[in-house]
Amino acid sequence: MSSSDYPLLRDTAQVDAASVEPLPGSSKIYVQGSRADIQVPMREIKLTPTPVQSTDGSTRLEPNPPVRVYDTSGAYTDPKANIDIRRGLEAIREQWIVDREDTELLAGDSSEYSRQRAADLRLQQLRFDLKRKPRRAIAGKNVSQMHYARQGIITPEMEYIAIRENMALAAAREAGEQFGELGFQHPGNSFGASIPKEVTPEFVRDEVARGRAIIPANINHPELEPMIIGRNFLVK
Repeated sequence: MSSSDYPLLRDTAQVDAASVEPLPGSSKIYVQGSRADIQVPMREIKLTPTPVQSTDGSTRLEPNPPVRVYDTSGAYTDPKANIDIRRGLEAIREQWIVDREDTELLAGDSSEYSRQRAADLRLQQLRFDLKRKPRRAIAGKNVSQMHYARQGIITPEMEYIAIRENMALAAAREAGEQFGELGFQHPGNSFGASIPKEVTPEFVRDEVARGRAIIPANINHPELEPMIIGRNFLVK
């Protein structure tokens, strides 16, 4: 049997059903930012009601608001997402990158190794349909999030991060007022960290500009969900 008799991997590969099922006991929600294409995912975990005994001895159920938590599972846990591993993930940051007008697309791969691999017909069955042209900074331009931060620019990535760090804080505060003591949260001990009551896009920009946090956001990975690494943020 020759190699041509075997089915191509790109034709048979598929996502395991368990990988795209929603997480139980919760639902995925999105919070929109200042523009329609800033859609920040979060997860709302459903809580069971709390039994409360009344003065007359009867018991009633006190409803509890859902708890919002960080959701880094990506599109795989979104029932509305169409997962096709042959096409890759949606390039959610592509328009943000294009709008900055400081990058350009290359005609093709720039490295000799990549060109050799692309011309190797033996690898044809391993290739998938997604073919993005590589992107690079325009001559004289700096495309790092730190550069933007130090120029005083708040990028969509920074706004996205601020919304995710807050985890729908405004809505949670409203729920806290509605549910009284059940919505109270102890301030805790910051152990020297400088965490504001609400993380704003400007706070994100300032932390990056000071060098106290980094945003890994390569221009050739427009599919990634922006996250931040720093002491004053949830991701460490």
